[in-house]
Amino acid sequence: MKKNNTRILITGVAGFIGSNLAKQLLILGYKVIGVDNFSYGLKSNMDSFFQNASFTFFDRDITLLESLQDLEADVLVHLASYKIPRYSTAFPTLEFNGLMLKNVTKLCVEKKIKLVYASTSDVYGKNTNVPFHENCDFVLGPSTVKRWAYACSKIYGEQYIIANSDEFGLIYSIARFFGSYGPNQNLTWWGGPQSGFIARAFKKEPIEIHGDGMQTRTFTYIDDTIDALIRLISDSAADKKIFNIGTEPDAEISILNLATLIWKMINPGDNSPLLNFIPYSTFGNYEDVMRRVPDITRIKTELGFYPKFDLQKGLELTIDWQKKIK
Repeated sequence: MKKNNTRILITGVAGFIGSNLAKQLLILGYKVIGVDNFSYGLKSNMDSFFQNASFTFFDRDITLLESLQDLEADVLVHLASYKIPRYSTAFPTLEFNGLMLKNVTKLCVEKKIKLVYASTSDVYGKNTNVPFHENCDFVLGPSTVKRWAYACSKIYGEQYIIANSDEFGLIYSIARFFGSYGPNQNLTWWGGPQSGFIARAFKKEPIEIHGDGMQTRTFTYIDDTIDALIRLISDSAADKKIFNIGTEPDAEISILNLATLIWKMINPGDNSPLLNFIPYSTFGNYEDVMRRVPDITRIKTELGFYPKFDLQKGLELTIDWQKKIK
């Protein structure tokens, strides 16, 4: 392993993407500084590298500016985030995402740290022009529907970072993630539909489908997500640009078909999955996105990224991991 003196600061390091990113960066010889307050991340996600001399961890709440001011790094990867408020109010998503954003941006401007920002495919909203390229319009629902709070917080984040670049010379890269999944994924709805589907298929309990299940997504195995993210971190060709991080558009699958596929993989020979359709009205005034498919031409042509894992292989690896920890 070649030593690399580049220091990477990761917020949300104990989470799904953060822990996988830290693990791979350490393998590549980087120095990693991790920050998390375990709101959603798990200390066990860091067990494999917690004693690594190139890894330093701080248990801190980055909604507080003083929690970051003594930290030094060459690149800051901001992964800590509150997601779509499906079962809660929108306040934490808007308030805490905003506070964390301003604190990490201020640190990066003051100390001339490159900022890699985790945005989301949710920003494309209800745009029907799929696959989404990075210059697509954002089409969101009304402000009275709280599910759009997450997308709004990330759109604001992108705008705020670009404004700081224009005003203060901040170097940044923005990643819009599409359906990352794999080992260390959160096992609640927070981790995406696949984690809940796997858990219920193991128990042969009805898989909960929101709506009619005809909404479609693409899913990106975590190793591909990390490969792409490291290119944003290390390649200056990514500076001051936005990239979709996902798989090929032809990997689009309906949520209903995803549930069926997972059920059959875990229960071979049983072609009749147990399904429980949950009306959207259960979540109050809620809107879903019917298709979410990325165009990854930019990251392929400019950074040389090509996804290596199809859904079948990625799910096999994920199911094997989840079976060991369920």
